[in-house]
Amino acid sequence: MALETLEKKGKTQMDVKITRALVSVSDKTGVVEFAKELAKMGVKIISTGGTAKALAKAGIEVVGIESVTGFPEMMDGRVKTLHPRIHGGLLGLRDKDSHLQAMKDNEIEPIDLVCVNLYPFEATIAKDRCTLEEAIENIDIGGPSMLRSAAKNNKFVAVVTSPDQYDRVLTEMKEKDGGVCQETRSDLARIAFSLTASYDAAISKYLNCKSGVVYPEKVSIALVKQNTLRYGENPHQDAAFYKLTTTGETSISSAKLLEGGKEISFNNLLDTNAAFELVKEFDSPAAVVVKHLNPCGCAVDDDICEAYRKAYEGDVISAFGGIVALNRKVDAKLAQTIMESYSKYGKALGASGFFAEVIIAPNFDTDAVDIIRTEKAWGARVRLLETGPIDNSKTDCGEFDTRCIIGGMLLQRRDLVAWEPDELKFPTQTKPTDEQLEDLRIAWIAAKHVKSNTIVLTKNRKILGVGAGQMNRVESGLIAFKNAGDESKGCAMASDAFFPFPDNIENAAKAGVACIVQPGGSNKDDEIIACADKHGIAMVFTGKRHFKH
Repeated sequence: MALETLEKKGKTQMDVKITRALVSVSDKTGVVEFAKELAKMGVKIISTGGTAKALAKAGIEVVGIESVTGFPEMMDGRVKTLHPRIHGGLLGLRDKDSHLQAMKDNEIEPIDLVCVNLYPFEATIAKDRCTLEEAIENIDIGGPSMLRSAAKNNKFVAVVTSPDQYDRVLTEMKEKDGGVCQETRSDLARIAFSLTASYDAAISKYLNCKSGVVYPEKVSIALVKQNTLRYGENPHQDAAFYKLTTTGETSISSAKLLEGGKEISFNNLLDTNAAFELVKEFDSPAAVVVKHLNPCGCAVDDDICEAYRKAYEGDVISAFGGIVALNRKVDAKLAQTIMESYSKYGKALGASGFFAEVIIAPNFDTDAVDIIRTEKAWGARVRLLETGPIDNSKTDCGEFDTRCIIGGMLLQRRDLVAWEPDELKFPTQTKPTDEQLEDLRIAWIAAKHVKSNTIVLTKNRKILGVGAGQMNRVESGLIAFKNAGDESKGCAMASDAFFPFPDNIENAAKAGVACIVQPGGSNKDDEIIACADKHGIAMVFTGKRHFKH
């Protein structure tokens, strides 16, 4: 048997010496080099299909799977490894006499190492026009079966699932005269089971979507660890960032962190996601500044530099240490505008200074990065996230909006409703102008991204004031009016939910609000409309609510 037993202080540790390996991979990155090194150490290599051809072409001696099983690969490759001489060689307990006898009686040789990665199911379904038949054919059966068998029997078998594990295994084998220790085998088995679970979760999600099943009987969410974070919301909390494996949506999860800057944090990721999801809502050049998950600045303009300037000016005090999100490329001019925010606008508005934690945008020109990194001292610390072009056609409508509670999870559809012109109702005597409708649109979209209860004020395509997360809507309004100051005269106002009483309308009239957008649907809508008519305020009903808890 291929075991070397080391007894130390009454404990038995086992290094499995690799003498026979099964290698069958879809991703052939590095597999030839891996197999060559195995062969140099005297390992007998069994292989299948395309992998066997690739290894043989490289001059590596390979035993075809059919020579082991006694059966040819059949049914277009669907059946090749599902055989007792494969799974018996993987699952047999080599310290149990009955298993050893069964292996001998049935001419089953042990397999000490399995190197398998799976059919590219997720890459297949991500392709445009992928058919159900194509997806089904890329569901791997033999691969997960071998991985599970090898991982279950990791006491005697090493299971390798990724090219990035090749060096680790080879290095250990060279140090241990062809052996792999139990600690390594256990760790590789753990990773293998995570892989098969993730693979099955992707298949399950795809088939549920194809069947129109939104909330299936059981849900598995496949995530891949991207990195460990410095800490969570607070320094005493551990944290890590995981990414969904099946989304092609332009998002913070698809963004690339450019070199330089501090390590991105848990709170940075939350706030940056909030900022980028809002700026994605606009087709015209737009900029958003977020602080603690709420936008303190948001503006739209024909010129991205002007959009940024207006967004920053929306609340220069709150912008300090915030997240900047843009839906256009950052060129040298825009970079200069961002870096000079304080010197150009902040002092004049009485701000105490400015720096950004993160700037996220579709692209950064090289000279723009140089300006950000060198223009101001804080520029060397800012994290720059590049997402690539925003393509809202790839929005993953099947992705759940999830909220964790202790012992469970709440799932709901994402709130992807924005401005729906055909659904609007105009119940007041005064009707909004085209310019006011644009300000109402921006206020309404922004309100969707603000914690309830929400009041947002806009004018000239710029947020003036935000009231967020208050226990009553009146207080949210008062905060927004205070932030806007005299600029509130003639502004547009959005509320994420209906007004239960006219008190908010009265306060809006005192602040000089010219038009209001809200869902409608209150028992007191007639009183609300009458109050708006009394003050000459135009009101728009959307018929949709945007609570955000």
